[in-house]
Amino acid sequence: MERPYIVCHMLTSLNGKISGPFMNTAGAEVASNVYETTNNRYHSQAWLCGRVTMEENFTNYHKPVLKPVDYPVSKEDFIAEKQAAMYIVSVDPSGKVGWDKNYVDYAKRPRAHIIEVLTERVTDAYLVFLREKRISYIFAGKETIDCRLAAEKLFKLFQIETLMVSGGGVVNWSFLQEGIVDEVSVVVAPVTDGEKETHTIFEGGTNLAAITPVDFKLKAVEVLRNEVLWLRYHPKTF
Repeated sequence: MERPYIVCHMLTSLNGKISGPFMNTAGAEVASNVYETTNNRYHSQAWLCGRVTMEENFTNYHKPVLKPVDYPVSKEDFIAEKQAAMYIVSVDPSGKVGWDKNYVDYAKRPRAHIIEVLTERVTDAYLVFLREKRISYIFAGKETIDCRLAAEKLFKLFQIETLMVSGGGVVNWSFLQEGIVDEVSVVVAPVTDGEKETHTIFEGGTNLAAITPVDFKLKAVEVLRNEVLWLRYHPKTF
């Protein structure tokens, strides 16, 4: 299978949380800077997140403004930009993210062109919405996202050779369970908040298959600024 080298790269608390009050601490702020520095060391061409992460961080939960469509729109991949300096990939099975432009500016990363990963459940109106915004999209599955197919298309259509998978937990777990995560990279902030309801780095979803535990082999450990840890693992053979 021709696909990118896939790294699940995440910032967590000491107890493996990826959201919650700890994110507002001084320790998490330092770790966030380290997260960006370590992310840059992979020289990736794209990073990928799930719908909820996109809405929380980039669209403030705005709903897409959809126009009535009285004609069928073909369920074919749409490439609006094939030579972007960076891509941001939105896993959005039924098409809900309300983008207001076709790119994202984040931290000090290059401006990233948006690619939506959809299933055939998406409405014609949402496809027209994306086309009018000049947002690229690919299809990967009928009802649920086929992570392998999505990875293959990102490699073939956009020449993405290294892909950072960056949450949420269900998206991370989906790629891991399909056996296509090559490396897990965790920046650990030396802080915790004890919250029970916040999310962790890997979480099963209602549409996923039965959970199969995954073993890892430690690749490297580094102590970086202000006692922040950088842990790197390779999943063992499935």
